[in-house]
Amino acid sequence: MGMVGMKKTVYDIHAKNYDSWYDRNSAVYASEIEAIQKLMPSCSGKNSIEIGVGTGRFASKLGINYGIDPSVSMLEISASRGVRCIKGVSEWLPVKSSSMGLALIVTSFCLMDANMTLEEVHRILSTEGYFIIAFVEKNGILGEKYRKKASKSRFYRNVVFRTTENIISMLKEHGFGDITVMQTLFKPLNQIQRPEEAEEGFGRGSFVVIKAKCIKNG
Repeated sequence: MGMVGMKKTVYDIHAKNYDSWYDRNSAVYASEIEAIQKLMPSCSGKNSIEIGVGTGRFASKLGINYGIDPSVSMLEISASRGVRCIKGVSEWLPVKSSSMGLALIVTSFCLMDANMTLEEVHRILSTEGYFIIAFVEKNGILGEKYRKKASKSRFYRNVVFRTTENIISMLKEHGFGDITVMQTLFKPLNQIQRPEEAEEGFGRGSFVVIKAKCIKNG
């Protein structure tokens, strides 16, 4: 999430506050987990990694082996949840080529260099390995809200929100295919009191999950 730097980032300084958001919004978190789980392939015996792992809320719940993030403070929390942590950024992954069966990015793609990240994800995945990317849809209720307050938010100041169509197009350009899409969070967050049932497709939900297969020539 972001570029390399020795200086502490907002994610280092506010790691615990960032993590506690999921406790305060437990039904939203459960809805997001459920939507991702619907697209999770069987990873038995395969290496898997969450890129931009943050505090490990998703990796630990979804059984992801490794997590990578530039924030040491967040990685410490992630490690406490049993994730094997690597310090680094999405644009230059310190991971061997074709070594992962599954790569996951949740909500942090908007903070990354999209093209460099997708090139790296494609490189580290094995042939027909899976990439799952979950994000806040630019034109959804939540995306519109975050865009309005982005300039004043410590976490969303430098984000680039994207539409589902844009991300699908980018995935195809970078060697991914066999695409499946799920969506959830159909109401404003303060109205979600119980976990929502995820639906196929996109266009209604604020939180979209795409699963794509890595296609390699030769």
